[in-house]
Amino acid sequence: MQIKKMLDNLVTQTSQVILGKELQIRLVLTCLMARGHVLIEDLPGVGKTTLAHIFARVLGLSFQRIQFTSDLLPADIIGVSIFEEGQFKFHTGPIFAQMVLADEVNRATPKTQSALLEAMGEHQVTVDGETRPLPAPFFVLATQNPLHQIGTFPLPESQLDRFMMRLELGYPNHEMERALLKGRDRRDIIAEVTPQITVQELLKIQNAVPKVHVSDALIDYLQSILEFSRESPRYRTGLSPRAGLAIRHSAQAWALMQGRDYVVPEDIQTVLPSVIGHRLAAMTEQNTQNLVKQLIEDVAIP
Repeated sequence: MQIKKMLDNLVTQTSQVILGKELQIRLVLTCLMARGHVLIEDLPGVGKTTLAHIFARVLGLSFQRIQFTSDLLPADIIGVSIFEEGQFKFHTGPIFAQMVLADEVNRATPKTQSALLEAMGEHQVTVDGETRPLPAPFFVLATQNPLHQIGTFPLPESQLDRFMMRLELGYPNHEMERALLKGRDRRDIIAEVTPQITVQELLKIQNAVPKVHVSDALIDYLQSILEFSRESPRYRTGLSPRAGLAIRHSAQAWALMQGRDYVVPEDIQTVLPSVIGHRLAAMTEQNTQNLVKQLIEDVAIP
């Protein structure tokens, strides 16, 4: 399939910069294909920001980086109206880009974090009573540091729910870290990368995702997962209908990446940890990975 070939090429090009993280690269691409947004939570220095830069390059998207700090204001993100020549003129903020890197998003105050809500949910912003559409495609890749680090504010649940996926990159393995240490500077490699796809081709891929077939049996399986999370005493809060849609759309995008026009149960199981890990809360302290693993084991495939 032509689409699969294009996507595999994007993964190959990105993997030349982000070493040994093909699954995470594919999941970020899946999120973009499904018109979602992704949150990458990890320690500083593992390649979160580099991943955003290389994706913008290979996809040929307009790119803006917003460094979130404690004194950042909503107007610094959205833009501001300035009185010029007898009238107010709106100056767009960095949110008006096809790909936005919200770097260290949890270092800003909740008020500033909430400035992203409408943009991420509706792909538009409202300023001075006027609604302004954002460019297409529109993709937010946010990074955050672990909450135990000094100077961080936890993202509210409403903000977390706007992210289709939450991922961790983690440390590279011994072989990949050695290649990184012996290789060229990542910035030099990124500077030489050329777009591997046009915006029109990317939009075509996004439009193809909803057409990937999901059988009634798969919908039954998805509903069983949602209902189990709501009824089981193991979880403090169950999965919302929005979470269910995120799982479905992600699974469709993952299936398309594999060269199929239909979803199989393994597609749902592959994307499930990234889609529900930040939405599902256990009654007791438990590792998120184990939490999702138990859910998959407890819900039978029809």
